[in-house]
Amino acid sequence: MPTMNDRANRVADELERDADRLRVAVSRVGGARVIDCGGAVTGSLAAGVLMARACLADLADVQLVPDASGPAVQVRTDDPVRACLGSQYAGWQVKADKFFAMGSGPMRAASAREEIFSHIPAKEESAVAVGVLETKRHPTEEVVAGIVEKLPTVVEKLTLLVAPASSIAGTLQVVARSVETALHKLHELKFDVSQVVSGYGVAPLPPVAKDELGAIGRTNDAILYGGRVTLWVRADDEQLEAIGPQVPSSGSKDHGAPFAEIYARYGDFYRIDPLLFSPAEVTFANLKTGRAFTFGRCEPGLLRKSFFGG
Repeated sequence: MPTMNDRANRVADELERDADRLRVAVSRVGGARVIDCGGAVTGSLAAGVLMARACLADLADVQLVPDASGPAVQVRTDDPVRACLGSQYAGWQVKADKFFAMGSGPMRAASAREEIFSHIPAKEESAVAVGVLETKRHPTEEVVAGIVEKLPTVVEKLTLLVAPASSIAGTLQVVARSVETALHKLHELKFDVSQVVSGYGVAPLPPVAKDELGAIGRTNDAILYGGRVTLWVRADDEQLEAIGPQVPSSGSKDHGAPFAEIYARYGDFYRIDPLLFSPAEVTFANLKTGRAFTFGRCEPGLLRKSFFGG
């Protein structure tokens, strides 16, 4: 049975094989394969879909679909805990000298150093490792060496997919995190995420911002104020009714303004209420009882303000 990293590596191979059409660039740095999907290259929507698939360990389907006001990123998975929390969640801070990027992808499951891996069945051994770095800067040999140092010796090949949020592919792969943010919020609220059987999410794809701060604002807003997620669960109705109002972004004290304004208010990303980071609307479809519960709401006015300044 292929590991999560095996699956993501096959997606990376597809990016390399079709690099010219996808407008990506492949290089070798410190023994690692680095695929630039939007830093020094234009990238593409198709590259963004492949980045998102790799980030989810190819355990989810990712598509661009029409929405009320334009394109949207749709994600569906029948392996939500491994795909979203074991792979896609950006839980690895990659630092070296002046380089910093949030790392995601199944290389996290190969390293399994994060605390979350003591709660979910996602650790794995693999001869290959694949990671996604949200950054405009090309990783250096020092960056690669720092990642390799935290991977087990069984890993023989490392691939890094790189793109800033202020790129076509980078914007898409960030907005593909609607289901992941719902799962992570549930985990933070001490909900047993093993009760989540399947997940579906859709969020609007914003215009690509000219700089990283603008891009971080728009991509966050796409999920905070436009993301709609449905989770199929096996749980008690009373449990869902109790936790439900806390799950969408409206459960946070910081909800109600574009993310760029919230960030400017605090001046520090880590001072923002962590409970803000979740979809606008979450529906639980309870397989145990046949009942469904919806919490939260979309905010089209805030999305227009964020995306178009109106």
